[in-house]
Amino acid sequence: MANESRPCPCDIGDRLDYGGRGQEVQVGHIKAYVCKPPAGTDKAVIVIHDIFGWQLPNTRYMADMLAANGYIAICPDFFVGQEAWKPSNDWASFDDWLKTRNAGKIDKEVDVTLKYLSEQCGAKKIGVIGFCWGGAAVQHLMLKNPHLMTGVSLYGVIRFFEDRSSLLHPTFFIFAEKDDYIPLEQVTLLEQKLKQNCKVDYEVKIYPGQTHGFVHRKRQDINPQDKPYIEEGRKDMINWLNKYL
Repeated sequence: MANESRPCPCDIGDRLDYGGRGQEVQVGHIKAYVCKPPAGTDKAVIVIHDIFGWQLPNTRYMADMLAANGYIAICPDFFVGQEAWKPSNDWASFDDWLKTRNAGKIDKEVDVTLKYLSEQCGAKKIGVIGFCWGGAAVQHLMLKNPHLMTGVSLYGVIRFFEDRSSLLHPTFFIFAEKDDYIPLEQVTLLEQKLKQNCKVDYEVKIYPGQTHGFVHRKRQDINPQDKPYIEEGRKDMINWLNKYL
């Protein structure tokens, strides 16, 4: 069962000491981190951060990985200047903190990001990935945004949008077998609903022995037993984007 005394689906894991190869830019009313590939491209991926915000080095590392694979990667501040969650915060205050950061209320930020990618970067094919809180946001966008071509939701919190499964675009769902915050029965239920209602390509994959956040918040060098799954999750994510963008 999900741990009710700690309602947040995250601990910060192994924080990377990583500076990033991209740059911070102003995109409409928000700031964003952008990293571009060495060669020009019209393909871009919006990266939606977890509760630790757009400046978390681990998330920037993932954006840079996308750029190294040929995509313009952009990670906007979806908290719009509000403070990200800090590991030192009191978990008892998490629900109140979350009320002003709704993963289903990011459309305005996505719109300005799409405009920036199209007008400033020449992007024509745009997908989205997201982690945890951002994974739930990906599901929201796949249910309603016509301008995105595909999405990858990494351990997205199912309970945020569990009653909705009529996806508009091909979506890949990555889950961890030993996720304390997303019980496997929720994943099974999501699969059943997708099977009944979904008219587009989707895949739900559970990675054995893994815990919440494994793809972006675990360091391969200090988790040798997890390394194959971390690498597999990242490769699967890139392959899905390559297929649909």
